[in-house]
Amino acid sequence: MTDDMLRAPAEVKYAEELDHLESIDDGPKPFSWRLSPRMVRLFVLGSERADGLDREIPQKWFGDRGFVERAIVTLASDRGLLLIGDPGTGKSWLAELLAAAICRNSTLVVQGTAGTTEDHIKYSWNVSMVIAKGQSRASMIPSPIMTAMEGGVIGRFEELTRSTSDVQDALISILSEKYVSIPELDTDNIVFAKPGFSIIATANSRDRGVNDLSSALKRRFNFVRIPVVTNKRSEAEIVRFRTAELLRRHAIELEVPPSLLDVLLQSFADLRAAAASATGDDERLESALSTAEQIGVLEDAILHSQFFGDRTLKAETLGGSLVGSLARRSPEDLAILNKFWHGVVEPRSRDDERDGPWRGFLDGGRQAISTLS
Repeated sequence: MTDDMLRAPAEVKYAEELDHLESIDDGPKPFSWRLSPRMVRLFVLGSERADGLDREIPQKWFGDRGFVERAIVTLASDRGLLLIGDPGTGKSWLAELLAAAICRNSTLVVQGTAGTTEDHIKYSWNVSMVIAKGQSRASMIPSPIMTAMEGGVIGRFEELTRSTSDVQDALISILSEKYVSIPELDTDNIVFAKPGFSIIATANSRDRGVNDLSSALKRRFNFVRIPVVTNKRSEAEIVRFRTAELLRRHAIELEVPPSLLDVLLQSFADLRAAAASATGDDERLESALSTAEQIGVLEDAILHSQFFGDRTLKAETLGGSLVGSLARRSPEDLAILNKFWHGVVEPRSRDDERDGPWRGFLDGGRQAISTLS
């Protein structure tokens, strides 16, 4: 079934695993949850020998165990959960995994933008049916949030701070009263949330000041702040996990040399350090330099090697992919990368062995900077 989808949701991708966990789960389950809180945590963070399972459950989200436990406890209390952090910290992926484990449906999603309206979180109307038969529950189109309320499952709201204050205000009543009124109807005009309903929202910490959350809305959420992964070992695990998924999806047999992964991780660490010491935005890359962007750089390099190379990942290709992925502004980003290549990559290449990866990385990046300039 997953072969027919460009990207299968977590509950489809891991359906067999979720079925197994549900079959052996004898723990107490809040509301209509499909798994107990302990099994939800195990599904997200993976199993350990001490769990005593007869099969291994792989880790799917890499982060602090306490963040996951706090998120699960919040949802078990029927409060809203707000995952907040920098771009690329895995907020949306964690939200998807939690929804998949709790209710086997992670697709009831509203995407917050400047154009998101109150209709997107409540309901709208099928105009042709209204003209033909008038307004009724049959002619109403429920939003993903209303559908989650009616089913007693998890609804998701992505990028909450990008939506306007009107939308945020409408969300307050849903989180507080747990029902939606439909004033256009005379009867059957209230949709009540069933037990198990909750909302997982995400917010980009870099969007502060775009549409700040009101104090009233903040009180309806428990906040879980997801930090940027700075531990090299943890970040390497994330990149390896995502890269393995990419290779399976594209049916590519390609080895990612550990030395090249080290070059990628070190380059991002150096670029983050440079951004932290910069005195102005013109001295910082527009990129958030997140783990997700590292994965994007590696994906670009792998696919380029597969389709236009000799199907082996080379340092030159990785260097070119990094420049091509991070140079979003011209000439600002190119100037920053050029300075980085001269001041950091070049000295590393001189210290490298004769056939070391930094030399090829230097050449590939230089060529990409020259081409883009």
